[in-house]
Amino acid sequence: MANAIFNVPLPPNEPVKNYAPGSPEKAALKSKLDELANQQFDIPIIIGGKEIRTGDTDNCVMPHDHKHILAKYHKVSEKEVKMAIDSAMDAHKTWSRLDWQDRVSIFLKAADLLALTEWRYILNAATMLGQSKNPFQAEIDSAAELADFFRFNSYYAMQIYQQQPLHSPFGMWNRSEYRPLEGFIFAVAPFNFTSITGNLPTAPAIMGNVALLKPASSSVYSAYWIMKLLEAAGLPEGVINFVPGSGSKVGNPVMDSEHFGGIHFTGSTPTFQSMWRTAANNLAKYKSYPRIVGETGGKDFIFAHVSADITALGVAMIRGAFEYQGQKCSAASRAYIPKSIWPKLKEYMLAELKTVKMGDPRDFTNFFNAVIDKGAFDTITGYIDYAKKSNDATIIAGGGYDSTKGYFIEPTIIETTNPKFKSMEEEIFGPVLTLYVYDDNKYEETLQICDQTSPFSLTGAIFAQDRYAVEKADKALTHAAGNFYINDKPTGAVVGQQPFGGARASGTNDKAGSYLNLIRWVSARTIKENFIPPKDYRYPFMSEK
Repeated sequence: MANAIFNVPLPPNEPVKNYAPGSPEKAALKSKLDELANQQFDIPIIIGGKEIRTGDTDNCVMPHDHKHILAKYHKVSEKEVKMAIDSAMDAHKTWSRLDWQDRVSIFLKAADLLALTEWRYILNAATMLGQSKNPFQAEIDSAAELADFFRFNSYYAMQIYQQQPLHSPFGMWNRSEYRPLEGFIFAVAPFNFTSITGNLPTAPAIMGNVALLKPASSSVYSAYWIMKLLEAAGLPEGVINFVPGSGSKVGNPVMDSEHFGGIHFTGSTPTFQSMWRTAANNLAKYKSYPRIVGETGGKDFIFAHVSADITALGVAMIRGAFEYQGQKCSAASRAYIPKSIWPKLKEYMLAELKTVKMGDPRDFTNFFNAVIDKGAFDTITGYIDYAKKSNDATIIAGGGYDSTKGYFIEPTIIETTNPKFKSMEEEIFGPVLTLYVYDDNKYEETLQICDQTSPFSLTGAIFAQDRYAVEKADKALTHAAGNFYINDKPTGAVVGQQPFGGARASGTNDKAGSYLNLIRWVSARTIKENFIPPKDYRYPFMSEK
């Protein structure tokens, strides 16, 4: 691999289009929505650049209109997974030896295709239709953030390659080589972010690795379009193989392979822990210790001090809890509010929530859309029903739901007198915010409750104008959130600005959107070259004189 010293400027973040009335981008997006919604695609498995159809199919549907089928996709069996592993390892022979600039150029091209051509509207429309995101949520995800991942990861790769030993004495040369891992990477993607689906296999690929991409069953549609985008950018066959299917049918043969080199995962904590245990049990058969990188669950908080700006706090709670129906691992799911400001905050939030429109994302006036599928709908509504029957909780907003046409659940706020109430502790992954009202003089005590309530540690926010209160929260909640926000909602991390990841039960905290993630996908080799090797084994101390 060629190593070089170079100076490449940090890329700018991709500007977010606002799709204002009369704008050309709004017209282009609406046209693409109509085009994709009126076709039914047949999505194949993609192995070694070839399309494979097994006949074992499932449907990609609109969550907001679940009888509308966008595509049928073919699912892998163990046979196709083994084919994908063979294809990846064959591609590894050439891809892993390709100079960094040849690899990076493919992903920079993918970023520009996405940002500057109709690919922006294809990915946004696919995400809106298949994952029920409104135009803004799709734009910041499948367009801006995905382009940012391609560009910034390429930049971080170049920064890593130029990190060389500080000193080479006369007569020798010391250097570092950043080798791809020997095996393949298993990229396991979630349904909620198209950008994450794109990042999980491509971050390792930028560093010379090969990958198998297993998309979530409920977001195969947008994942397929990512594969087509990478194909258009010139990604060689077999570098990333597309293997939709059930978790066990894909995961078992993958993790049984001697070539298994690592996991790049975003999803549930139990699934990640199960995969880690499987890898540990199989260590003896692997050629190398696999890299285990995962971002998992969250029970993210907003904590308010009595000095908080009430309007800013209310906006952060509505956006943080209910954008994309609360289906973000960073979504605000619990809140701690001082008693003295609660009446005004409650009045503000209830009035604002009455203005929130819910429905089909193709209606651009809707802020709120459907949750992803029936499984999510049943789980989320179970928490709402539990609160309705509870003696120590009251639903003060929302609480309604209907799955007749789409999986719609109203933005719901639960007020509880118990800081350890079920919906304060457990991950819900839906539009349910539970809040606990505390006595103003118990600020520090309640900070400790917040820190100790959840096993997760992903995101959290403090709202206060009093700087001493901010400092106390910062210290008390040091380990409660990997991404901590001051007077801002706990969602919306931007690549290159707020590297994302959490600890505790929220993951390995390898910070997607930074060099910390990219460095996990290489195995460094130190090389010392001696220009003038010694010609005598004897040392000066051995002289008799």
